[in-house]
Amino acid sequence: MDLILNKLICLYLCAGVLCAHQMSWLPCQFIDEMVHINNEGHVETQLLHREAMLQFGKKEDAPVNPHAITFLVTGSKLDLRRYAEGVEAEQLECELRRYSTQGIHVRWPVKGAQEYSRWYSCTVKHGKGLFVITGFLRQSTDQAPSGEQDYRSWPAITDREVLATTVAMVIKTQTPSLKVGLRSQPKLHCQFALDHKAPDITVEWHSRRRGERTALFSYHSRSGQTKGSGVGLKKLADGDASYTLPFAKMSSEGTYICSVSVNPLFFNMDISLNIEERPRVSINVGPALLLQRGEEQKVVCTAEGYYPLDVEIVWYEQDPDASRQRVGVPLPKVLNNVLMSSHKHDLDMTYSLSAFFYLETSHRDPGRREFTCSVSHQSLRVPIKKSFILTVEEPSSWQFNLVLGTTMITLLGILCVMLLYLNSGRKKSAQKKPY
Repeated sequence: MDLILNKLICLYLCAGVLCAHQMSWLPCQFIDEMVHINNEGHVETQLLHREAMLQFGKKEDAPVNPHAITFLVTGSKLDLRRYAEGVEAEQLECELRRYSTQGIHVRWPVKGAQEYSRWYSCTVKHGKGLFVITGFLRQSTDQAPSGEQDYRSWPAITDREVLATTVAMVIKTQTPSLKVGLRSQPKLHCQFALDHKAPDITVEWHSRRRGERTALFSYHSRSGQTKGSGVGLKKLADGDASYTLPFAKMSSEGTYICSVSVNPLFFNMDISLNIEERPRVSINVGPALLLQRGEEQKVVCTAEGYYPLDVEIVWYEQDPDASRQRVGVPLPKVLNNVLMSSHKHDLDMTYSLSAFFYLETSHRDPGRREFTCSVSHQSLRVPIKKSFILTVEEPSSWQFNLVLGTTMITLLGILCVMLLYLNSGRKKSAQKKPY
């Protein structure tokens, strides 16, 4: 029994290993560069989009697609696929480019490496923006540089060529685009790994907003010198260069750049940070509103503290009993007599807007109606709705009797005053007679 159980466990583990490495190839687009000097002596670059394959295996493996350029990634300490585990190949977008070291020649310090290297960058993106991975592919060669800039003397690559490479460095972010609220502490993810223990690594963070670039953090492994804050030094030793923003405010919105440099490689990972603040919605009446026929009420729906600017406020009405039906519910009627206030800029740089209308009751109005204010904003998955039920009633009998009694008392008072005036006039007239 124990033997069978052990075999099942081994099969399970083997299946897990195969699943983790099931992606043996990935279709890519190779954006090649043809650099030349024009008639005016300026450098011009022509981009060529070519079909390519990123294939994982051994040097003797045959290309999966013999009609495309094959970047054959052979074994090294870094496995690019590990950074995209749990994702199907159909969900990924792959792009390959040549990488220029800007004339810097450094022998890459790994076992078995030849004196010279040709470099390529491979960027793998998740189709829904969950992560971005960039790997540097190194092709060993014994051909020395030509003595000029490498991008001016790149060797030609034929359409069916197989390039044997290894992964030298990987940089990944799980937050390529981040939306956060005010006063939050967002974490901008950035991790890196090398195929060897490099003695000199530089990690930097910058922010760029409206063309202005600001330094946030820097670390140099050789000197141990650190400037700024936001990155944990203990985690940095393990390749985690994530940056935590201390306090998100409107001025925090922009692009954040995680830079990793290991001579001769240098790479910037851009992370977009956007502020989104949910609106606070309120109406100026309670959930139940009682009006008598002929009365008027101003009804206001206010959306406050939202960002960015665009917001939509819609008032509509419907039968409160029909809204509780599951089948055959009539569509609510959108009100057309709604007026909008101007956008108000609050002190915290958020916005406010009001939508109001005048509710007038008449003899034709039904007894009960339901009014709903619906607010839509990009920070909301579903609109925020606030409702109230209007009940219209006839003036009550006691009010009628009160008005009638007041009128009668007023008329009686006027009559008494007139009678007293007439009586007084008669007495005066009798006193003036001579007999």
